[in-house]
Amino acid sequence: MTTSNNQQLVQLQYSKANPLSTNHSESQPGDLPQRSSSRQQMLEETEAFVRTELSGETSGHDWWHIHRVVQMTRRLAAAEQADLFICTMAALLHDIADEKLNPSKEAGMQRLNGWLDQQPLDPQEREHILEIIANMSYNGGNNPPMRTIEGKVVQDADRLDAIGAIAIARCFVYAGHVGDLMYDPKVPVREQMTAEEYRNGQSTAINHFHEKLLKLKDRINTPAAREIAEERHQYMQDYVDRFYREWNGM
Repeated sequence: MTTSNNQQLVQLQYSKANPLSTNHSESQPGDLPQRSSSRQQMLEETEAFVRTELSGETSGHDWWHIHRVVQMTRRLAAAEQADLFICTMAALLHDIADEKLNPSKEAGMQRLNGWLDQQPLDPQEREHILEIIANMSYNGGNNPPMRTIEGKVVQDADRLDAIGAIAIARCFVYAGHVGDLMYDPKVPVREQMTAEEYRNGQSTAINHFHEKLLKLKDRINTPAAREIAEERHQYMQDYVDRFYREWNGM
């Protein structure tokens, strides 16, 4: 497939994606059109908000990362029969509270809650979205497992963007962003880390593959995502193996 055709396919998939949930079990028949319209408006306004907030982000957690995660979330939600509205809202907002992009975790949650305060969400929906986002991060492998299928879907979609070709690019972008070296054989790979050590300890771009990216395949939650992860993981492993060969002049 040509580059032009690939671009057209991406645009078609984006334009055809339907963000509305099909779970209306708690609604009365007369409420469905109004509820759907309200949810559609929330999703559109949330997308616009996130675009504005993250469009200039240079750490690899920009709007286009969100776009890819949302697209994968919709794909996985359909396969796993998850609530599409909850999944999409959580996918759109998952990096707004990320402490890497905020002065502190508390400041990030305040930023997120400030947006959710403006949305006509049911209390249960809001709580569910917040629960997913609060437990999304890898955090050195220290976060508890996701409780719901919606959480598992969104977490898988986010992790799949950290496995494969784009993940390789994002890894080096992030290393440059935080001032880490590409590679230094004298800097050891960290096998066990606290969340604080994971965030602030010394590492390199190549070490990050061993400390996180190559571990993600075995932390995928859903069957649909696991199949995708296998192929992407192998691509990434092949890259790391080749990096070492070229580093050693082979």
